Amino acid sequence: MRNTLSQVVIIAQKIINEFASKYPLSADALNRWYKEVRDSDWQNFADVKRTFNSTDAVGNDRYVFDIGGNKYRLIAMIHFKHRTLYIRFIGTHVQYDELNKKGLTSTI
Repeated sequence: MRNTLSQVVIIAQKIINEFASKYPLSADALNRWYKEVRDSDWQNFADVKRTFNSTDAVGNDRYVFDIGGNKYRLIAMIHFKHRTLYIRFIGTHVQYDELNKKGLTSTI
């Protein structure tokens, strides 16, 4: 078991719960992602890539995670120094594509 001091703080799990209630098929994948992130010991983006190889950096400390076999996308702001991850967006792949077309992925 890992020391809780090394765990990543995820803000806010409420967003995951709300999305999962609207899209129940996403719940298992989002919960697996949450547990994996929480128990990670990331120091930088290379560490994130070792855990989630398909993650993309989109600028301004924002990272895009593919969830549930790429059915869903999650954008998070990660502050490695403070071991904190802020969930900025969760959506279907289609919803994410709309954000991406508008150029909003790095500002969310």
